Amino acid sequence: MAYQPWQDIEGADPSILIIADHASAFIPDDINLGIEAALYDEHVALDKGIQSLGIKLCQTLDCRGIFAMQSRLIVDLNREENDILGMIPAVSDGYVIPGNTGLKAEERQQRLERFYYPYHQHIAEKIKIQRPKLIISLHSFTPCLRSNMDCYRPWHVGLLYNNDDRATQIAIPLFKKTSLKIGENEPYSGRILNATMNRHAEANNIPYLVLEIRQDTIKNEQEIENWRVLLEDIIKETIKKLA
Repeated sequence: MAYQPWQDIEGADPSILIIADHASAFIPDDINLGIEAALYDEHVALDKGIQSLGIKLCQTLDCRGIFAMQSRLIVDLNREENDILGMIPAVSDGYVIPGNTGLKAEERQQRLERFYYPYHQHIAEKIKIQRPKLIISLHSFTPCLRSNMDCYRPWHVGLLYNNDDRATQIAIPLFKKTSLKIGENEPYSGRILNATMNRHAEANNIPYLVLEIRQDTIKNEQEIENWRVLLEDIIKETIKKLA
C-alpha cells in the first residue's frame, strides 16, 4: 500500500471529528533527518499513545478521525504558517535534528507543499462536506522536558483553548469528578499554540476540545483502554450539553 500522509477513519456519527496531528513517527524513505533510531520513540517525534487511543475512540464513538501519519520532526502540523522555526525544528527539546539544519527556503517550502498544506486542506474539505458539532484534538505530552529536567509537569491531562472555551468549560468539571489532576491551558497555553484548532474549529465557530494526556499514563494497552472509557463518557456528555 502506498504511503499516505494521513489516515482517515470513517464513522456513522458525523457530529464528532477526532484529529491527531502527531500520531506517527514515520519518516518517508527519501527524507533523512540524521538522528538515532531511538529518537523516533521519543516525544519529539510523535505524541506517544495517541494513535491507538484515537482509533479506539473513533471505533467506540463510531465517529470520523483524521490522523497525521508522519513525524512532527518533518513538519509540525500544529503550527501557524509563519512559525518557521517551530514548524521544521533544527533543535527539539535539546536534540539536534541534522536533517532540518540549514534548509534552504525552497526546501522548507517543499516540505510544506508535500505535508502541511495537503493535510490542512484535507481537514477543511472533510469539515465542509460534513460539519461536526464537536472537534476533538488529541495530543500527549512528556512529564519532564529534557531541556528543563527541573520542570515536572504534574497534570494527568490538560485542556487547551484559545478564544473558544465552550466545550472546555463543560468538560473540565466532568474531569474534576475523577481523581486526575487537571490542567487548564497546561502544560502550555492554547492562547499561544493552538494552530490546528484555530484554523479548523475557531475559524468555523465549531466547539472543540484539545486534550493533552501525560505520556506516562498512556504507556500500554490497559492504560489506553482506561483513557478510552473515561474520554468516551466525557465526550458524549460534552456534546450533549453543547446541544
